[in-house]
Amino acid sequence: MQRRILGSILPVLVLLVAVLSASTFADGVILPDHPEHGWLSVVYHDVEVTIRDGVVTTHIDQNFRNGTGRDLEGQYVFPLPPGAVVSSFTMWVDGEALEARILDADEARAIYEDFVRRAIDPALLEYVGRDALSARIFPIPAGGERRIEITYTELLSAEAGTYRYRYPLDTERFSALPLERVSISVDLETSTPLKAVYSPSHELELVRSSGTKAVATYEDANVRPSQDFFLYYSVSPDDMGMTLLTYHAPNEDGFFLLIVTPPDQAATDTVIAKDLVFVLDTSGSMSGEKIEQAKEALRFILDNLNADDHFAIVAFADYSQALQTQLVPVSAANTAQAKSWINRLDASGGTNIDEALPLGLSLFEENERPRFLVFLTDGEPTVGEEDPVKIAAHAAAANVTGARVFTFGVGYNVNTVLLDQLAQENRGTTTYVLPGENLEVSVSSFYRKIASPVLADIELSIDGVDVYDIHPVSFPDIFRGTQLMVLGRYRGDGTAQIAVSGTASGHETVYTSIATFPSSALEDASLPRLWAGRKISYLLNQIRLYGESDELVDSVISLSRRYGIITPYTSFLVDAVSDEEAADAVRMTTAAPATGMNAVAGSSSLQALSEAETVQSGVEGVRIVEDRTYFFRDGTWVDSEYIDQDTIDIVVFSSAYFDLTSLVEWIGPHLAIGESVILRIGDVFVQIGEEGVSKLTDNLVDTLSP
Repeated sequence: MQRRILGSILPVLVLLVAVLSASTFADGVILPDHPEHGWLSVVYHDVEVTIRDGVVTTHIDQNFRNGTGRDLEGQYVFPLPPGAVVSSFTMWVDGEALEARILDADEARAIYEDFVRRAIDPALLEYVGRDALSARIFPIPAGGERRIEITYTELLSAEAGTYRYRYPLDTERFSALPLERVSISVDLETSTPLKAVYSPSHELELVRSSGTKAVATYEDANVRPSQDFFLYYSVSPDDMGMTLLTYHAPNEDGFFLLIVTPPDQAATDTVIAKDLVFVLDTSGSMSGEKIEQAKEALRFILDNLNADDHFAIVAFADYSQALQTQLVPVSAANTAQAKSWINRLDASGGTNIDEALPLGLSLFEENERPRFLVFLTDGEPTVGEEDPVKIAAHAAAANVTGARVFTFGVGYNVNTVLLDQLAQENRGTTTYVLPGENLEVSVSSFYRKIASPVLADIELSIDGVDVYDIHPVSFPDIFRGTQLMVLGRYRGDGTAQIAVSGTASGHETVYTSIATFPSSALEDASLPRLWAGRKISYLLNQIRLYGESDELVDSVISLSRRYGIITPYTSFLVDAVSDEEAADAVRMTTAAPATGMNAVAGSSSLQALSEAETVQSGVEGVRIVEDRTYFFRDGTWVDSEYIDQDTIDIVVFSSAYFDLTSLVEWIGPHLAIGESVILRIGDVFVQIGEEGVSKLTDNLVDTLSP
């Protein structure tokens, strides 16, 4: 039976991507003696991290402001990473530096629990089990500020060449107002070649200055926190860096993330020669600024071709015209001729896409070089064949050499289904340039990425462990300065050989690595949701391009419910409905258009989701804690796996409640999301609320013991 996708696809898809990539920051917090009088707010928070191999120095600079209208005093608490050594703490008041002391986990717990009881707020239980730096904060006058600086050092241990750095960022949820400014800078240098640099929690700007140095930065403003900051980096003397992260919970198949980083030498010196065909829409709708920007972008590409590249240019409107009947090598004469031809192009006539694409694809020849076709248009087909399905089929039939097709859609009048299908079926990507955006900048930025291919026609094999459900389904080429991220599931455990093969400089090349897929691995709890986001994006794209089926829609609903990812089919996730009821709701919805603002935004959001590297919650009614998803239903945060089962009921803030935090060491962050929670401990579900037991009996202790 066919089911129709939600008509309001735009806001849901944009929200879906925001869930996976939104980022916020935090760290130390001032706990007021009288929380009923109000909280201080954090004005700014800057973090500078210096990493030399596995030695990390973190410097924090925070400024707190009292905007309550009365004097406030309290206690500053900073949850320390395990093994951290504090080298300096500075807070100046009237010319005198305040003193701080280190609390062990039990002392810190006493402070947290005391505050939870007084403030009737479980949020601090997030930090149970951590040592802490603490200092007494003397009265801060109304409107006054206090600046605090901390420096600490820690030593990271590498596992299979991979280091994991964690910074406690989420305590600023206790700020009265959003942070005005947040920044973090990581200066990273290693003695062994630096391979992958990756954060699953925050979106980073990464600049590599050499094979052993990189700077990763994050900046934001007017934000509230959501989770700690994580940074992974790996080192390896091997040419191709392969970094493996895994998550494997009891009684479930595991998840893995493989980050493939190309060799620095190949990325800078041994660049693969390529064949490039640029197909430019010169129809009437491109007149004015768009055609001028497109021509300037094409001139930029010509100026930045590699010496051994070959190229051709096709322009089309009612009919197509090609500057060359075959690809020509890069030379001063050929480049000058192409620029002169481009300068004479003007915009007029209709849009005959069906003629232009086969012509452009026919110019490629069978050879060892990777082949790229860049297709730019601002409209739907209006001349010749207008059926998008047939146009895509004709292009696929003409692409006998296996060229990659990269499409650019300019404005809102493009057919997103056609452009996305062309890209997907020909192993390329789609870029949408919105009204007001600079087309020249978009095209030139894209070309910088593909200008230097390193490894083409990539294949992956993993021998020794049963892997499945791998995304992306087909692997893109690896270009200079990029890294390939592969997510998947695995059964069992053990040592496996990973092989990445492809074409480099016309030669078949294979890179291998030995890695361990463990039977238990719980640190990288973001991986299940990151994998689910990639799979949901793939399923939604299949539905959008090729139509719905019960199997596809049911898979989207099931994954969305389990991992708390909002989709056009599950915007009602917070409601306690069954999958069957959800399916009935879907049948009552309307279809989404292929053109227009909503279509462009929806397609762009799906592409961003398929490439997302970070996972966070951030949707009202949905919370993510480690690998668990909670929905807010009737005033209670409910584990996504809970369906009308019996529960053990415990009164919130009772002795039993706090005993539970000692009995189950991992439970703190799960209790911290609210006063009323239903969560799973082993094989039983516990409900925290106003009713239930106030003291744990021996029988309950045995039942709840992990």
